[in-house]
Amino acid sequence: MTNRLMIGRALSALATALIPTTLTLAVLRATGSGEDLGLVLAAELVPLLLFLPVGGVLADRMRPERLALLADLTRGLSQAAIGVELLLGAGRVLDLAVLSAVAGVAIAFGMPAVPRLVATVVPDEHRLRVNARIGVATSLSGVAAPALAGGVVLVAGPGWAALLTAAVFACSALTLGGVRTPRPVRLARAGTFGSDLAQGWREIRTRPWFLASVLGHGVWHFMAGLFLTLGPLTAVRELGGEASWVLIVQCGTVGLVAGVFAAPRLPIRRPLVAVQVGAALYLLPMAALAVPAPAAVIAGAYLVAMFGLGLLSPLWETVVAREIPEQALGRVRAFDQLISFASRPLGLAVAVPLAGATGATGLLLAGAVAVGVANLAAIVRTPAARTLEAPRR
Repeated sequence: MTNRLMIGRALSALATALIPTTLTLAVLRATGSGEDLGLVLAAELVPLLLFLPVGGVLADRMRPERLALLADLTRGLSQAAIGVELLLGAGRVLDLAVLSAVAGVAIAFGMPAVPRLVATVVPDEHRLRVNARIGVATSLSGVAAPALAGGVVLVAGPGWAALLTAAVFACSALTLGGVRTPRPVRLARAGTFGSDLAQGWREIRTRPWFLASVLGHGVWHFMAGLFLTLGPLTAVRELGGEASWVLIVQCGTVGLVAGVFAAPRLPIRRPLVAVQVGAALYLLPMAALAVPAPAAVIAGAYLVAMFGLGLLSPLWETVVAREIPEQALGRVRAFDQLISFASRPLGLAVAVPLAGATGATGLLLAGAVAVGVANLAAIVRTPAARTLEAPRR
């Protein structure tokens, strides 16, 4: 079952990573409009944010493999519909936006189920290793998928790239749908959506370390939006051109994969401390970009920061699954995911206006301080963050 779970998650990650490049090239070929592209991409994000709380409640009421199956099947069907429309030569922006919105709803229902699926299938002593392997597959998919989607678009067109994505989603759905978990424990006093959601919030409030950590992660997601917007602009204008930004991004990718790979192999006794320090390391590339330092220095700082985030991901998944009751895990993780998904797009959207008002240097330095303070404060202000120990291996 564990192998089936990891294969299914790897396929789902690959399919997910294929979508942005395919949609971007499809819209640009159809209309060449940046506004149309923004509409199509936002059409997935908005329903995702709106329906995540609903998905969290359902994840705690239903078997997680069923939600994962339905979510990936729905996303596969939406991609198949996009592919057929593009092959027929239509490619209407409104149709693409509606189908993207359907996929966003499916993500909102399926995403909170995944942590429960891992927690149910994988024993606690093996969970960090499994989460790390899933993280490696996800990271590599993020690197390989744009090249794969771009190659298919160039050779055969965006319609075939969308159909390829649909086929990968179908394989993922069938793989994850074959995982078998016990029937979920019925929620105490389960009834209305509101009461279940309130119970999930109470689980969060009784764990200050979780809330403090999630808010800190939200800060770095927001600052990542600033960095990923201002970084390429600064590289092109002041660091020698596009090649400098490519170097920075590639070093970050190496750091991310290395961090995920190292997470289960390092002797980490206080995983939450490592998680928050890993998030705080994002201050390094922001401070380096503020100067701006030479491209090689920024690339090195970004490598270190992404190594920290690589450590963060599997450690966080493992700690939360161990400390949160399984019957509340979907709702609690939905809150975590909501903060993350809302923060980064906001940072991307406001980066240029804020830099215009305050100056890029001041904005990046303030962001670096905010990332460090918000994440290290979670260690200082919540004793549990300093005392929770890693599971024995």
